[in-house]
Amino acid sequence: MKSRTSGVLLAGSLIVAAAVLASPVAASLGRESPTDTIQFGWNRTSGPNDYVDQTWWAVRSHCAPDSFAERLLCIPVAFMARSAGAGFEAKLSEDTGLPLPEGWALATAKNSPQINSVHAETPRDLAAVLGFYRAEFGKRGWTENEGAAVTPDRAAIIFTTTWGPALLRLSRQDDRTIADLSRRKPAFAKAGIVPKPGQVRLMIGNKIDEDAIVTINAQTINLPAGAGKELVNSEDAADKLPDSQKIDLQPGKYKITLKVSSGAAQSREFEVAANETWGLLVGPDGAPLPMRLY
Repeated sequence: MKSRTSGVLLAGSLIVAAAVLASPVAASLGRESPTDTIQFGWNRTSGPNDYVDQTWWAVRSHCAPDSFAERLLCIPVAFMARSAGAGFEAKLSEDTGLPLPEGWALATAKNSPQINSVHAETPRDLAAVLGFYRAEFGKRGWTENEGAAVTPDRAAIIFTTTWGPALLRLSRQDDRTIADLSRRKPAFAKAGIVPKPGQVRLMIGNKIDEDAIVTINAQTINLPAGAGKELVNSEDAADKLPDSQKIDLQPGKYKITLKVSSGAAQSREFEVAANETWGLLVGPDGAPLPMRLY
């Protein structure tokens, strides 16, 4: 695509700048108490022939005051964060047509010519999250296909929608439920974003202003500050990513660990299937921001 334009909004920084007291993201994932701070971003890339590519990410955490003065500061910060979070949810749902589960602590989303996808992490148990999605999809007129695989710590279900099949994958890890919802579109994608047949492509970038180390199983990748920070913004950005930040994997489950100098290491286990492409960004406080791109 040529003559594309890109718009970026990082409204979350306005809240976080006033709330430097916020604890790391990982500390809040096990809580169901009201979330007090939020960092989020949105990007829209447009071009000829009605081309539109949108991405969202958000991380919420808990304001942890150490003094009376700090507790007073947390009150307006919490109010702003809840308002911003509600606005984020509404805009994401409106543009992607995909809902976010209640109590989410981390979310990413993609609406491109190739895919609609949402990744969310919530402290709610898997049964509650599955019940939420089934109820929401019922309201939309989606029907659940036969053959769903559901266990206490995992679920994989295909839903039939007006626009084609949608895949919901849920997994329980430690104190969180991880939800991945996606609907593939028929649009052509550039070669750089398409995985090898039967394999998975993982593309890695760093959104923050400090170096990061990413470990995938036994493989370690050193990411300078800002390296590949725009990879999820459009297929052009993903296509231009250096080969050193692209990894071809077999389908399956992978443990990924992110470490930045200013924070503790954070780990997640992700399940990926054949012929999928994922972007993984190092986010605020070293939080992993996964996003299905194809």
